[in-house]
Amino acid sequence: MKKNLGSVLALYPTPTVVVGAMVDGSPNWVLVGHIGIIGHDRVMVSLAKPHYTNKGIKATKALTINVVDESMLAKADYSGSTSGAKTDKSALFEYTQGETGAPIINECKLVMECEVDDIYETDTFESFICKINSTHADEKIVNTDGKIDYNTFKPVLFEMPTYEYLRTGDVIGKCLSFGKELKKENK
Repeated sequence: MKKNLGSVLALYPTPTVVVGAMVDGSPNWVLVGHIGIIGHDRVMVSLAKPHYTNKGIKATKALTINVVDESMLAKADYSGSTSGAKTDKSALFEYTQGETGAPIINECKLVMECEVDDIYETDTFESFICKINSTHADEKIVNTDGKIDYNTFKPVLFEMPTYEYLRTGDVIGKCLSFGKELKKENK
């Protein structure tokens, strides 16, 4: 029998990301646990309304999603432990401004540069619906087919209910391969 847990968000873990945005002309970084895919060319970044970064995102309509691996986890974790309104986090990461003007973390191996299309507000969150303008990947994590190799690049996962970071696991098979046997049986 299943136990009803109430209205619990149970879609974790998700990739750990640092969102970068220019706020009053300086880069600001924030660790984000609420991200999502809403199409092949759109993503959502959801931030609590009081976040300092929101001000910059709304002003510039641009942000970067910097996917965290273990090599940058300490800095990423720090970016989420202090507010940019109280602490200047601009020097936390070396960065380059992308085509949108949003800051790209130089040491980050995988970065999506995004333009904000829309903002969906709830009582406590601002969810930025973003068009992916470009994806920047370190050549070391790109396979011979020109795709991101997640066996090489191992993003850190974030699990919300316990506030824990997880390592990505082993490959267990190809998508749509497990159902082939069931498909044969049901013919």
